Amino acid sequence: MPITLIKAILIMALGIIFFQDIKDRMVYWFLFPVVGLCVGILFFLKTLPELFYTSILINLVFVSILLGTVFLYTKFKLKKHFSNAIGIGDVLFLFALIFACESVSFIILLTSALIFSLVLHICLSKKNKSVTVPLAGYMSLFFGITYLGFWFGIIDSLYNV
Repeated sequence: MPITLIKAILIMALGIIFFQDIKDRMVYWFLFPVVGLCVGILFFLKTLPELFYTSILINLVFVSILLGTVFLYTKFKLKKHFSNAIGIGDVLFLFALIFACESVSFIILLTSALIFSLVLHICLSKKNKSVTVPLAGYMSLFFGITYLGFWFGIIDSLYNV
């Protein structure tokens, strides 16, 4: 499968996630494995297999710790059910992203995507008083812009710091 086709599928999947999450707060579940597969193939082709597998493991541990922290915070501090704090689509999107890049870059990009999502939601929530945050949608917009920036040479490096 040509790289250009994988890139096109990735951008289309990220765009669909963005529009569905913004519009309906629900996303087709099969888009998350598509994103994971596409970013995984692109990362695998740019790195050594050992670094690829090690990065995935570290990224998985990081996302698991992040979600575990959210779980504990919602259970004990907010006294809510985990599903009331974060949507299943958001969780699936985070797990799809573990295949995206090496661990330091992943942590930087994930943190940047979360900050981008927060700022975007604050700016947009002044017009629309929504209670829920379309986190997967905002993050897919961020990653779509990031990948396009990398492919067009605006961003120097995506797969390592």
